[in-house]
Amino acid sequence: MSIKLNKWITIIPFAILATSVIFSPAHADNRGDDDKSASIKIFAPGKGDLAGIGSRAFLVDLSIGFNTDLASTGVTPELTGPGPLQNAGPFPGSFSLGTNRDHFPGLVVLLSSTKIGAGPGHNLSNLFNINTVTNQSATSTEIWSTWIIGAPDSFGTVGEKTPSHLFVAVIEGTAPDIVIDMDGNGIFDKKDLKLMGYKVISNTPQVDFFVNGLATGF
Repeated sequence: MSIKLNKWITIIPFAILATSVIFSPAHADNRGDDDKSASIKIFAPGKGDLAGIGSRAFLVDLSIGFNTDLASTGVTPELTGPGPLQNAGPFPGSFSLGTNRDHFPGLVVLLSSTKIGAGPGHNLSNLFNINTVTNQSATSTEIWSTWIIGAPDSFGTVGEKTPSHLFVAVIEGTAPDIVIDMDGNGIFDKKDLKLMGYKVISNTPQVDFFVNGLATGF
């Protein structure tokens, strides 16, 4: 399944698009599948879940296993959040829309229900609160990444149950801030990343769920 652009109209300056495409740090190969060196598991949300309260307080929880050592992943520990939590110890990090350049540069996370920034194509990885190393060896590393959504009316609508589609990928190098619908089919997926010049090095798991905008969910 893929993320669908549901009646979302976004105007993105041509200069941003050109920069995202031309100056990609890694290039996809010409084969149907890129080499896989990472495996993503989505623990939350689950398929069909009604997640959160008041269109916030839901969780995106991931584990990413790499068949490389920690240094090769580009990941470093992070504990961050909005306001006073941003860039505070013990593991300071930035907190904003876009790519998590300082702690997990290769991560791409998209939600079809995104109402802020560039909408469904905006990479949300720099909103993740936690990045940590849960297991490692000389040839493998497991990273756990978690995001708890605190802003209402940003990824769902207060008072409604909003359908949403989660897409996750890891690319080689630094991920784009915005994934562009390169083939113009209204869908944001691995194909668009490859057409932008990025090499996808993981599986691309996806989950359909509902963002609960009600006070109780019932």
